[in-house]
Formats: sequence, C-alpha cells, structure tokens
Amino acid sequence: MVKDENEHTGRRPVDQGVGEVIRQPNKIGVSTHYDFDGHNLSAYGGLFPVAIMLEKLGFRQLIEETLTVHRRTRAMGMYQFVLAMVLSCYVGFTRLFQMRFVKREPMLTGILGVSELPPQSTFWRFLASLHLGVARQLLAVQQRMRQRAWEAANVRLSSITLDMDTTVQTVFGRQMGARKGYNPKHKGKLSYQPILSFIAETREYAAGALRKGDRPDGKEIAAHLDAVQKSLPAIVKHVYGRADSGFYCREAVEAYEKKHWNFILVARKTARLVDELKAATWKPSPHTDADEQCEFFYRPEGWKKPYRFLAMRYRKESEEKEVEQYQLFATPEYTYRVFVTDMNDRLHILVEFYNQRASAENLIKEANNDAGLAAHPSNRWIMNANWFQIVMLAYNLNCWLQLFNREQYARVETMRHTTLAIARLRFLFLAARIWRHSGRVGISYSDHYEEKDTFQRLIGRLRGLTRGANGFTPVVATVLEC
Repeated sequence: MVKDENEHTGRRPVDQGVGEVIRQPNKIGVSTHYDFDGHNLSAYGGLFPVAIMLEKLGFRQLIEETLTVHRRTRAMGMYQFVLAMVLSCYVGFTRLFQMRFVKREPMLTGILGVSELPPQSTFWRFLASLHLGVARQLLAVQQRMRQRAWEAANVRLSSITLDMDTTVQTVFGRQMGARKGYNPKHKGKLSYQPILSFIAETREYAAGALRKGDRPDGKEIAAHLDAVQKSLPAIVKHVYGRADSGFYCREAVEAYEKKHWNFILVARKTARLVDELKAATWKPSPHTDADEQCEFFYRPEGWKKPYRFLAMRYRKESEEKEVEQYQLFATPEYTYRVFVTDMNDRLHILVEFYNQRASAENLIKEANNDAGLAAHPSNRWIMNANWFQIVMLAYNLNCWLQLFNREQYARVETMRHTTLAIARLRFLFLAARIWRHSGRVGISYSDHYEEKDTFQRLIGRLRGLTRGANGFTPVVATVLEC
C-alpha cells in the first residue's frame, strides 16, 4: 500500500460562513420620495417606561380615590384628563393650545386609551371646573407616589436636606393675585412668587404652592413647612433645612424647632443686627472667601430666645454698588453675609453646607423653563394654582424614573441629576412604531438606539414591580442612602 504523505498531513480547509452583508448608507437628496402613508409611528417612544411606572405604582387608583371632581366628563374620564395634561407637560407641550400637536399621537393616545384628544376648549373647561382643594389633593397624590417609588427603588433616606426657595414669575395680563413685589428683572411689574421646597438628595419637588407676588409672611412659611412634613415618606426621621433671607422670621424658626428639624437661614439686615455686627469680635477667615468672620448669640426683636449667628464680611471697594440679593447686605464699609442656625458645626463647614443649596435654584429654573411652571393657562387664580401642581407632578415623574434607572451601586453623593430637557433627548424623543398582530400590540424601536441597554434595564426593573403586604418589593438590589 502506497502512503500519500500529502493526503494525511495536509491541512483541510475550514468551512467558510456566509459573509457579512455590508450595509449601504441611505442616500437622501432632493429627489428622494416621501409620503404620509406611515401608520402608528411615534416620536415619543420614551413614554412607554412612564406608562409602566404609573400603572405599576397604582397612579390611576390614587387619582380616582383622592381627587374630588364634580364635573361630569364625556370626551374622556377624569383620570384621562389629568394624565393627558401631566404627560403633555412631561413631553414639553406646556400650554393647553399646544396639545393639538399631539392630538393623534399614537403613543399618548394608546396610554390614555382614546382614539384622539379632545380640543383645547375641552381641556380648558375641565381645568376651570376644578376647585381649589384639588391642588392640595394633587400634593397628597404625589406624597403617596413618592412613598411607593422610594419603596420600589430601594431608597432608604432617613435624613434629608430640604431646600426652600421662591421664584418670581412676571405676568403681563390681568391675572388674579398678581402683585408688585421683589422683581429684579422687571421692577415694578406684577408677578407671582410661588414657594417651593426640594429634597436635595433626590431633587424631588416636595411641596409648594402658587402665591401672590409679594414676600411670604411667617404664617405662610410655617404652613408651607407643615405641607412639606406631610409630603415626606415615613422613613424620613430628620430634616436639615436651608433657606435664604426671604424666609428669615420668627415663625419659620419656631416651625423648624417644633418639628425638631435643624436649620440654617440667611439673616436679613436690620439696624439692631448691624449694631451687633459692629460690636462683634472679628478674626481672619482662612477657610472661606471672606476677609473676616465672627459668631455670636443674638435674640432678634420678638424672638423668644437667642440663637447662634454666623457672619462673614468683605471689604467694600469704593466703586461697588449696593448688593441686591437674598444672601448679602451692605454697609458703607463692608458687605456682610450672615446666617442664623441651631447647628453646632464650625463656621466654614456650615457655610459650605449652605452653599450647596445653589442647586435648588437650578431645579426651579428647570421647573420654569422645561416643565412649564411659568406657563399659566388662565387669568383665574384657581386654574393657575391647580396647573402649578400638575406641572410639578410632571417634573417629579422624571425624578422617580431616575431613581429606578440609577446604577446598581450609586450613592447620593455620586448620583447625578439628569434634567428634564436632557432626559427628553436621551429617553423620551425616541422613534417607535406601534404594531398590532394576532390581537397583540407591540412597540418596535430602532436598532441604532445608543441607550438600548439602559432602556432595557429600566423596562425590566419597572415590569418587575410587585406589591406585597408590607409595601413594594425593591427592584434595585442596593440601597440608596447617605
């Protein structure tokens, strides 16, 4: 037998697979065909996670149990009207007449379970039919939604920081309740001055209300703090409050002490306080940006007891103008920054802690510009007050989604806030096609979506929401805590 060496030692060729098909780029130009024959195409595919979250957390049940609406609706149910306005603000259409642009939007109408949205006048009449108590009821709905969202997202914050602030909203018509007040950009014009409080750790809107345009008085501030206390989840045991000089008053301090909350407030300029500052012992301030610092105990007129005051001063240049803001006040020689607090930390630590409150101003800008807080739908006070809470509910949807969408081992210190404008670009403005086959309805997204893995993780967590005897079972393994 002859042995062929080449036959037994040669390498056999490997089976070749089918070659990868190289996609050709789509060439779009002047002569490209176009038509309007596409069916069930949506530009807001990111509403799908919102719909899942609301359904799993029992949003409809909360609305129907809490809101007392006496008007009998025909075009849609009461819950559908409220949800349509909330989702419209979330999408970015913050005025009632703009809802005609999503009249037949398949994703929105599919969530609402209607073929198309009614005209603007129907929404306006529904909003006009709501009584003033609906604003408080919407706050109660948000409190219960926050409780459920924290349970399901495994948020265990026993201590939070509360940032309280106001914002000036200039009005140009004959709105009820508009007043001339602190309005640095449009001096002398009528305005509203809503009061809002945010939870610094999660950036959630805790409580607030539409107000007339002048500065809130002590009773209003105390009532606002009561509303904030009711809006907090049961797990919160302690609160640290921060506020500017607009909230510097005896009633605010007593409200904090009554609730056993710590506080740091910017002091307002008075003649007696200026005399105390002149008589105080000043020393260099190496750990702050001030030239000198001091601290002393002082009892303002009408207050029950002395409190700890922290002061910093800056040498005033001759050409400097009078400072016009809620943190500083000036004398001919110095510009002062003064705080009153019941905390015992060192001065520079408390000043640094207060400086972090600047994020609250950014959150108010987000609510005004992105959520539509300043887009008052009417000159009627009750309508605007109820719209205020609808807009802030839309704002909170973004905050709750971020709690479910956070990284596995994220902490409060490292978790970054994604504004509503950025969240729309990343997760909301998502092209989708809604299809129906054999009685099933589905949604198809583009295979080029860059955030596909993050989106699928969010959907998986939201679909896994279950409610037990003791509340919702966490869908995020790690606890979010300070």
